[in-house]
Amino acid sequence: MFDRRLRDLIDRVEGACGAALVANDGITVRAYASEPGPDLEMLAAELLSQIGRVADLAVGRVDQFVIAADPYTVMLGRLTDSYFLMLVLGGGGNFGRARFELRRAPLDFEKDLI
Repeated sequence: MFDRRLRDLIDRVEGACGAALVANDGITVRAYASEPGPDLEMLAAELLSQIGRVADLAVGRVDQFVIAADPYTVMLGRLTDSYFLMLVLGGGGNFGRARFELRRAPLDFEKDLI
């Protein structure tokens, strides 16, 4: 069920090469990569650690987190209080579409995560 949703997400976003469902503690529940790229599990663990540090700065709940690097852009969007969705874009990926898909993802995932 999650594998299909992750594949569909990658198919809808031009330039997306990886996606993962990640728990708040940084543990990857499911990951899917359409091509070789960064280690999704390691990337998710590190970025969730950073989100925890940002939240400790009393800026409020982090709903989206973006790292723009060369050649990848990594985006995390909150699905529920316990889960994030991570999306990895290759060079030239459609950033706007990726943000849109991350904003609507809770509707797709919520019934299976509660």
